[in-house]
Amino acid sequence: MIEVGLELGTKKVFAAAIDWPGWCRAGRTADLAVEALGEYVARYAPVATRAGLALPEAGFTVVEEAPGDSTTDFGAPSARRPSDLRPMSSADAARFAALLHAAWDTLDAVAATAPEELRPGPRGGGRNRDTMLGHVLGAEVVYARKLGLRVQQPALRDWGAIRAERDLLVGAIAVPHAGGPPAEKMWPPRQTARRIAWHVLDHAWEMQDRIT
Repeated sequence: MIEVGLELGTKKVFAAAIDWPGWCRAGRTADLAVEALGEYVARYAPVATRAGLALPEAGFTVVEEAPGDSTTDFGAPSARRPSDLRPMSSADAARFAALLHAAWDTLDAVAATAPEELRPGPRGGGRNRDTMLGHVLGAEVVYARKLGLRVQQPALRDWGAIRAERDLLVGAIAVPHAGGPPAEKMWPPRQTARRIAWHVLDHAWEMQDRIT
């Protein structure tokens, strides 16, 4: 079974596959969030394949819940969960590193075929391609701070700087450690990995949907 953690807001609930960073979807209720997670098997499976992994075929089992906050209700996973404090083994570190890079590679591949002007979103708005990519790069500067890192936002398509920043983030997340709470105001590596990969893939999939 795939272990799932829930983040319970008052307006939205996020369901996330605990050992698969980025596989995280929302719904108005816990049941709808888990249902949405299942609907994205076909979209997350290629990410796992890029990482040299295969998704298990078993269903989901909810193993933990945590209260959400205003960020949850706004539409982004935010809460720390008990599983975020688990130790990170060498095998875990290798998997997380591969999946984070696979999420970024997915976004890069989608962006490479996307036009600058994207079709409007469901409510008639949405960022265009380069604005969206810049937003992702800017958000990762903020996530880096949650790991105690200070980085400068790379310029769009400065691939050397972008790869260096990604490697720095992975180097702070995907390393073996004993688990436990982080320093004050910091995020544990597993929580940071979930948020980064979710944000990258959410925009990659949005871009895909707005190309067609």
